[in-house]
Amino acid sequence: QVQLVESGGGSVQPGGSLRLSCVASGSIYSINVMGWYRHAPGKQRELVANRTSGGSTNYADSVKGRFTISRDNAKNTVYLQMNSLKPEDTAVYYCNAGRVFTPRGFLEVWGQGTLVTVSS
Repeated sequence: QVQLVESGGGSVQPGGSLRLSCVASGSIYSINVMGWYRHAPGKQRELVANRTSGGSTNYADSVKGRFTISRDNAKNTVYLQMNSLKPEDTAVYYCNAGRVFTPRGFLEVWGQGTLVTVSS
């Protein structure tokens, strides 16, 4: 079994910062892509940012210049540094690991989600 454990969510005022972390554990040979999605009330889940094992990154237009994704491949960990947070960033943030290479083949794995609330 492969599990993703997220941490770092919470409440912050507009303009503040938070850092999310996600660690993958289990029988893992490699992980191609790790990233973050978010789901806000009344909206569809959307990709926030992801990063391949080779270092390529992809960001939603709404977070470019404010959020930074980084990754430690050796530790199977991905981070999301969120700066200049806005109320519209309020959502449950989910960690995602795509094409996780395991003894059972390739898997896609999701974390349980962590709530980020931006409010004054």
